[in-house]
Amino acid sequence: MKSPHDPVHLAVDLGASSGRVLAGRVLDSGIELEELHRFSNGGIHLGRRLVWNLLGQWEHICDGLARAAENYGKRIVSVGADTWGVDYVLLDRNDDMVGPCFHYRDQRNRGMIDRALERMSRDDIFRVTGLQFMELNTAYQLLAMRLEESPLLDIAERFLMVPDFLHWQLTGEKVNEFTNASTTQLLDVQSGNWSGEVLRALELPESIFSTPVQPGTSLGPLLEQVRDRTQLHADIQVILPASHDTGSAVLAVPAGSFAQEQPDWCFISCGTWSLLGAELASPVLNEACQRFNFTNEGGVGGSVRLLKNIAGLWILQQCREQWKREGHDWSWEQLIAMAEQAASMVSVIDSDAEGFVSPSNMPAAIAEYCHHTGQPVPQSAGEIVRCALESLALRYRLTLSYLEQVVGHPFKTIHMVGGGVQNRMLCQFTADACARPVVAGPVEATALGNVMMQAIGTGRLNSIDDARALVRSARDIVYYEPTTGASWDEGLAKLKQLL
Repeated sequence: MKSPHDPVHLAVDLGASSGRVLAGRVLDSGIELEELHRFSNGGIHLGRRLVWNLLGQWEHICDGLARAAENYGKRIVSVGADTWGVDYVLLDRNDDMVGPCFHYRDQRNRGMIDRALERMSRDDIFRVTGLQFMELNTAYQLLAMRLEESPLLDIAERFLMVPDFLHWQLTGEKVNEFTNASTTQLLDVQSGNWSGEVLRALELPESIFSTPVQPGTSLGPLLEQVRDRTQLHADIQVILPASHDTGSAVLAVPAGSFAQEQPDWCFISCGTWSLLGAELASPVLNEACQRFNFTNEGGVGGSVRLLKNIAGLWILQQCREQWKREGHDWSWEQLIAMAEQAASMVSVIDSDAEGFVSPSNMPAAIAEYCHHTGQPVPQSAGEIVRCALESLALRYRLTLSYLEQVVGHPFKTIHMVGGGVQNRMLCQFTADACARPVVAGPVEATALGNVMMQAIGTGRLNSIDDARALVRSARDIVYYEPTTGASWDEGLAKLKQLL
């Protein structure tokens, strides 16, 4: 960020465990990012509910924007926000928040898929939405409110996803951005608009949803109160990125093609969650897609992200938190070094098993799972880490085989992006388990994709192809070739038995 003249785009990137404000600069040689402010995030208990502290996060975001104003002043041309999917805020007729922003792991969602299927068949829901069935989906969260006869839903006048809420705070404009709206299981996959058929079946008010807006759209300038709070200047535009973080991350995949009918590469966006899938030109609604519970989410430029959610690094993150509580503040590098000393393929876990969703003690949950399934119980931290990483790589392999059945052709290369690619053991395990080369990086894929879309929206970049060409020059991209070693076929057989 040395030049005093290059325009700067600000990316607000709010994840399930942390949030950040970053500055991005588009150069002829690539895209530079600088992290300005990082803060923790996570669910908090409010009575019997699990909710997000969105107002606290907004204050942190403003702190980061203020730091950006101090550092870059008039160089800043735009800002945009991305977050996870499915969660939402309701506003009443006075634009006051109606209740809290519920967390997707809240217990009220349990059993809601079955209740929804009493109203509309699984085949019909999939036919309309093209989405995978997960209890955390917005559709089932809202159905839970309806079945509880929540007065909040009756008071609500507008529905905003979490990044929509942040953009409203920035500009006063209440819009539903398309890529995040596509995670709700309320959107018609063909028309790209809200499905009246699904909304009526779930008894949800159609009037609170607004026509989805595409990434790259300008929402206009910052509110005066935001400028006063942050000292950002009046000419800054708020540009919608792909506000679903996976949408931004996939945009930053350093591939040589965009949204083809039969791409030869697939992706894994790896963080707390892992999303494994393919970027396509059109949705896939065949029987195999429904059977394997894949989802057709909206991407930038009319693309479709055909993918499946996998638990990702959630299990290891929770293990590390438990070990911290027990007085062992091991770094990720130390944990990987321990895992390298542990024996391979001793025990396999199903990382998507219900017992790993939100246990109070994750290492104990792994031990209980292995004991219950008649496998050796990992004892040391290294054994637990190796078990978890090998199991995740096996889940990737199995899901990749499903993906290839869904699309009807094989993939030659796996692109891994996101913070998880810093785990070199996971990247190598993925290459080995899947017997494909892995292109790992960029690490900051979500923030890069956010900046890329802002640069396209402001005219700094001409196209997605131009933006991806810049990403391919990133210094943090690492190549992993598959090797032989651990018995991945044997491990896959174990995983299939567990499933």
